[in-house]
Amino acid sequence: MAAEKIFNDSVHGHIKMHPLLVQIIDTPEFQRLKNIKQLGGGYFVFPGASHNRFEHSIGVAHLAGELVEQLVEQLNVGEEVITDKDKLCVQIAGLCHDLGHGPFSHVFESFMKEAELEWKHEEQSVKMFEQLITRTITRNDESYTIEQIMIERYQFEDRDIVFIEELICGENPPTERHNALPPPDQEGWSYKGRGKEKSYLYEIVANKRTGIDVDKMDYFSRDCLHLGMKSNFSHERYVMFARVCTNESNEKQICIRDKEALNMYELFHIRYLLHHNAYQHRVTKAIEMMIVDALLAAERTFTYWMARKSLTSLHLTLNYT
Repeated sequence: MAAEKIFNDSVHGHIKMHPLLVQIIDTPEFQRLKNIKQLGGGYFVFPGASHNRFEHSIGVAHLAGELVEQLVEQLNVGEEVITDKDKLCVQIAGLCHDLGHGPFSHVFESFMKEAELEWKHEEQSVKMFEQLITRTITRNDESYTIEQIMIERYQFEDRDIVFIEELICGENPPTERHNALPPPDQEGWSYKGRGKEKSYLYEIVANKRTGIDVDKMDYFSRDCLHLGMKSNFSHERYVMFARVCTNESNEKQICIRDKEALNMYELFHIRYLLHHNAYQHRVTKAIEMMIVDALLAAERTFTYWMARKSLTSLHLTLNYT
């Protein structure tokens, strides 16, 4: 079993990682993220943009844990308690949310669309996560799976693993594990991993309600650092002032103090600047279009040609990254 590990991150400094997260990081499925540039074709235009999905994923796991800890401290008396297992599930989801990215990050999705293949990196991330936890690992004459560690050491159940997959996907994951669980018994609630009373946990990694989540907070900060751009948004202040509130629909969601409105403005302002100056840079887009053309031209050579009708082969992204 892996031990706790400290990572020295360029954005967040020294990050302490839970032993289960370290176990996941040490798998081939996660290590392949070192070879996937965060900005795809942007590296050909911006020499400093050499950062990758590996470091970003570790940063998201860290921020997810920080935000959960803050929410635990600020919960009102009588509200549903956030357990250590809840926190670990959210951190695992943050760590694994980009597992499904193919070569050149989002450029690969553009290629799949041009090749008329139905493919989303979120769904592929869930499939890769299933492979990651169920694949047999042999070390020191001992064989085990990460799923076994999750169940035996940390008392995980299927609903906990489904919860992780829901957090990764941002919606109900298309997996047998999810389909095997009974439907939720709460009106207006479709998730099976956690009940409506913990709806705010679904806003941490992939926030479908407001779009404000730790995934964006990490890659905005990381992209700015490596592109040489200045960001005035402070994720530390966001975490510090985050609370769980009940909205007009009687649903729990993450809220912040009104005095933090300017900080939230800076979040969306830096998003605009990143798109204007880097993500949509004319040369970057031209290079990415050429990469897509090259992949299309080579389509009959690569094994993903065999997956045209149904992209279910998990080894595809492992082979071509």
